Amino acid sequence: MRFYINTAHLTQEIEYPKRYQSQNLIKSSVTVFLILLVFLLLFKPFGVYDPELKMHYLLICFFHAVAPALILFAYFGILNYSKKAKDQIKWTLLKEYIQIGIILVLMGTTSFLMRDLLYNNPNNWSWNYFFEEIRNCLIAGTFFYFFLRLSSFYFESKNGSPFVLQFTPLAIEPAKATLETTIFINTHVKQDDFSLDINQLLFAKADGNYIELTKSNENKITTEVKRISLTQFEAQIIDYPHFFRCHRTYLVNMFKIEKMSGNSQGYLLSFHETDIKIPVSRKQIDSFNNRYQELQSKYIA
Repeated sequence: MRFYINTAHLTQEIEYPKRYQSQNLIKSSVTVFLILLVFLLLFKPFGVYDPELKMHYLLICFFHAVAPALILFAYFGILNYSKKAKDQIKWTLLKEYIQIGIILVLMGTTSFLMRDLLYNNPNNWSWNYFFEEIRNCLIAGTFFYFFLRLSSFYFESKNGSPFVLQFTPLAIEPAKATLETTIFINTHVKQDDFSLDINQLLFAKADGNYIELTKSNENKITTEVKRISLTQFEAQIIDYPHFFRCHRTYLVNMFKIEKMSGNSQGYLLSFHETDIKIPVSRKQIDSFNNRYQELQSKYIA
């Protein structure tokens, strides 16, 4: 049987994980500290030899737990700072695995440098202990990383989060585009009737008896206000199934969605051309998912 790795999945761009974002970094570091401390106290791993200990084992556990937590905090703190300075870092699963690998090597190196502080052993500065500390950190760290990822996945699923929101943008094949791209819209007042290039429309937002149409033309964003309700506008583009009423006040062009995030409480839709995020209400999630599947099978398959 041929061994296969889905490299496309590893290199597909995903949203920068919340656990590494600045506002959650302290929480993530404290979680790592507590898990490591409990593990070290309960299991006394890696063949600790009591006569070598320079201090109480509890203190040694504290140092071995606090060092990785500080490294995690400092590493992603610096990364977040550079992320702001450089606008935004593109994030993938492969990049995450590489970053975690680097952090584990740093943790192993730190454990090696702490040996003289913690243990009475004439070989503390040997290459053997250096590689042993890095090996132990890589083995234990990989285990804890995937354990925490699986735990996170479990609790998100329990809260109703979909499997993983890896939204694949819909891209219609030209050969399958059979509908007219320009349509005529009737408004409340005849002189306000207008023509609309449906391919340029990103989304429509309700504003009482008016709507705001946000369009993209050659990566230039424009917004127009028209004298018509969103419900009446929706009724006139019913032949275009890729327009979906995702919220009480929003109707979105599903062919223009670039990214999606959220859970069973609601989604947030993002577009390539603008930073504006459009909500999908909780009661519309199932309908949105069904419409997405229909469009994917009709235009992509």
